[in-house]
Amino acid sequence: MITFYDAQTQSFLDGMQQIQQREAQAQQELTSGLRINTVSDAPDQISDLLSLRSAIARNTQIGQNLASVKSETDAAESAVSSAVSLVENAQSLGTQGASDMASATTRQQLAQQLGNVLTELVNTANTTVGGRYIFAGDSDQTQPYTIDLTQANPISAYAGSASTRQVEAPNGSTFVIAQTAQQLFDAPGDDNNVFASINNLRNALLNNDSSGIQTAMAQVGGADQYLNNELAFYGNVQDQVADATNDQATADTQLRTQLSTLEDADETQAITDLTQAQTQQQAALTSEAQLPRTNLFSFLG
Repeated sequence: MITFYDAQTQSFLDGMQQIQQREAQAQQELTSGLRINTVSDAPDQISDLLSLRSAIARNTQIGQNLASVKSETDAAESAVSSAVSLVENAQSLGTQGASDMASATTRQQLAQQLGNVLTELVNTANTTVGGRYIFAGDSDQTQPYTIDLTQANPISAYAGSASTRQVEAPNGSTFVIAQTAQQLFDAPGDDNNVFASINNLRNALLNNDSSGIQTAMAQVGGADQYLNNELAFYGNVQDQVADATNDQATADTQLRTQLSTLEDADETQAITDLTQAQTQQQAALTSEAQLPRTNLFSFLG
């Protein structure tokens, strides 16, 4: 059926449609809390909106990565700090064994205690966080070392791999976050090799070798200094993670503020728009109802 409207009626219907659209838009903003709900709401701002959302998603992921790295780095720093204490304990045992008053039996007992120190150091090298061997490099599902004190060289070869792990900061830069157990405890050279220097001291005590004890004590002292330097690495990483985390939090606040400014509804304005639309709609209906009606019968009789 084809319906024809006169100009006055058509104008009324067009006006009502506009009012209803404004009312629906205001209602949508109040319901969703957003000024932009569809592309048609602000087609010229959609590109900026998508860019901001992408930036927020990236920044959120960076924050999650940093939180994970913080847990790992804190555990690593604590482990290496404990290892430093173990090496210092080894030095103390060596000092006792180096005394001219120490008997062969005493040295045997001290060697046994050094075996315990080596075992604890290997356990430290095998530290796990979240099911990962944090000192195994990129092969974090592989235990780095095993130990068998019945052997002259009781500690196995390193079973992990190099560490290439880095984490991204909010500014796009990256930094190294980990050392391997091989770098920490099994570095080349007896003066840097924690495992080898303590085992050399252990063997010298077992053999009641006074000269060998003195030589090994110097090596353990070098290994202690070396491990303290490696501990400083993790302190620096902790500082970098803390700074990056603060930057991430600041960036998150800034990005979300920009997004809110762009897409959030002005609730006060939306309420005003809704009220005005409802008032205009009622007024239009009232006005339309009061208009005189004429038809064919108005001209008859």
